[in-house]
Amino acid sequence: MNFFERQDKARKNTKVLVVYFVLAVACIIVSVYLAALLIFYGAHSSRQAGDPTRELALWDPKLFWYVTLGTLGVVVCGSLYKTAALAKGGGAVAQSLGGRLVNPNTTHPQERRLRNVIEEMAIASGVPVPQIYVLDDEQGINAFAAGHAPNDAAIGVTLGCLTLLNRDELQGVIGHEFSHILNGDMRLNLRLMGTIFGILCLAVIGRILIYARGGRDRTPLMLLGLALIVIGAIGVFFARLIQAALSRQREFLADASSVQFTRNPAGLSGALQKIGGAGSRIESAHAGEASHMFFENGLGKPFLGFLATHPPLDERIRAIDPGWDGKFKPGGAAAVEPGSPRGTAKPPPSPSPSPFPFPPIPGMPGAAAGAAGLAADVVQVGSVLPNVGQPTPLHLRYAAELRNSFPAKIQSAAREPLDATALVYAMLLSPDEALRAKQLRELATRTAPDVSDAAAALWPEVAPVASRARLPLVNLALSALRHLRPDEFRQFSQALQWLIESDEQIEMFEFVLQKIVRHHLAPQLGQARSTSVEFHTLKPLVRDCNVVLSALAHASSSNAGEVEHAFQTGVSHLSAQAGGLQLLPREACGLERVDTALDRLALAVPQIKRNLIEACVYVVGADGVIQEREAELLRAVAETLDCPIPPFVEHEQYVRASVQDKNTSIA
Repeated sequence: MNFFERQDKARKNTKVLVVYFVLAVACIIVSVYLAALLIFYGAHSSRQAGDPTRELALWDPKLFWYVTLGTLGVVVCGSLYKTAALAKGGGAVAQSLGGRLVNPNTTHPQERRLRNVIEEMAIASGVPVPQIYVLDDEQGINAFAAGHAPNDAAIGVTLGCLTLLNRDELQGVIGHEFSHILNGDMRLNLRLMGTIFGILCLAVIGRILIYARGGRDRTPLMLLGLALIVIGAIGVFFARLIQAALSRQREFLADASSVQFTRNPAGLSGALQKIGGAGSRIESAHAGEASHMFFENGLGKPFLGFLATHPPLDERIRAIDPGWDGKFKPGGAAAVEPGSPRGTAKPPPSPSPSPFPFPPIPGMPGAAAGAAGLAADVVQVGSVLPNVGQPTPLHLRYAAELRNSFPAKIQSAAREPLDATALVYAMLLSPDEALRAKQLRELATRTAPDVSDAAAALWPEVAPVASRARLPLVNLALSALRHLRPDEFRQFSQALQWLIESDEQIEMFEFVLQKIVRHHLAPQLGQARSTSVEFHTLKPLVRDCNVVLSALAHASSSNAGEVEHAFQTGVSHLSAQAGGLQLLPREACGLERVDTALDRLALAVPQIKRNLIEACVYVVGADGVIQEREAELLRAVAETLDCPIPPFVEHEQYVRASVQDKNTSIA
């Protein structure tokens, strides 16, 4: 199953959620109606004991509609309230569970190890680094990923997960959570949280009625309150049933994806075995609402097995480690050495020499990963689409080496909010010394002077990296940029716009880079973009596709014949609904139109996005190969559509070349 199929399945699971929700609400309405009927009939009968004509009628239309409207009002209002509270994304979930945001420049060894693992996986996956939270009050081993989309994702780990797991085990857990990010599970999980809260609100109303003041008719209200608490248990039952129905199979898939990503089943198996010894319980009062999104069951074992939100622990272990002896690891076996309140992490082992050669970064001797978010100077067209949302162990190795190759000054700047703005500015400064000096002088008037000075100081180290690794650098910096105050972000956005336009020619990649920053940081200005699907067919999006493909064709070449050939090559890979597209002149596919088109296309179903990205691939690679500048632009366009493409690492190409060289030397 590829990335787009997994996204589509997650979208269809939302429909399943709606079906379960409707069934649950219908059962609750019937239960409340019967309870109200019995309670108020009984109260009325006690006052009119001598009335022989008063008989129990099972159908009371007036009471039924009162109950229906009241129940729907409580459930819907509760769900809307919770959904609004979760609109801020994964950080809101982490904070509700008692999470503490980890400082991007933390010096705590365990937190640095966690950040390193998450950063490597983010670069390898082609997504921004999620916000990182630690649940300091939770001693069990557990974790979760939450958010509407990768741009507002958060990963939380318990204190037990941080201290009891070694690096391989932690990597296995984080790989599992990245699977949920890439597979579209997070959005469903948040919707599920909102839905469940509405169902559980009836029990809260019941407690209010029990303690409500009243006159001599207070008894029916108390009885109804007690009934609502009992019915609330029905709500809990349905909530757990919905969680179990939508969660268990996804956990097996996420385990398999983690193993495929890291190629280290022992790491994930070891983490699960330690959970068997240490436990995974979450003590937070909100754990029940979020139980479906935890790495392992965060509540007590359910009385009924079919209500379990996670598969049995031994089944998960044997699915990835058939040779497991059935013994869990002791819970108290910490993976860190003493030396701090939470221990000091053992340094990770030195990476073994990579079997895949990466070109060194110019001016940075010894840099192992090369000067790129791309490992290959030329990429085969057919290798692009299979990689979307499906990073491999080679991508992970590449990401670790790339991150470690960045100078310490760049790594530090990417983790402080204002320094991160200077880093982005430095990436866009002109190589022409005179123009660069003019840009820096103007920046000093548009930003704080120390920011302009920091950009000038960073430029000599950023310039050789930025030519090929702008996307990984931006995705690293986004984590810190999220901490900008609204006024700081407005200033940053305006200065960024000016800097891009300052050389009087806006490159396509500069525009897309700006769009990525604004797309991921929109919540800073309260402008969170809709993540709902609005377009299910290509027909209403044909003009938008025409704009994007025309713009890419013009960006790929200045030769009119080559531009036309590239455009037609791409169009042939769209569906029949897009027939009759014609290349637009350069002025008709300007950046404003591209901006609007990408926003609309981002609201399409996954299959439309797949077809569009495939068409984009064939536009920029009309000659059968994609140059590194074109590949970086392609990755950036795909990211605006929430379709992350990992760095291009040509493993197969390297293997073929190695075999050919070996055969040549033997001959």
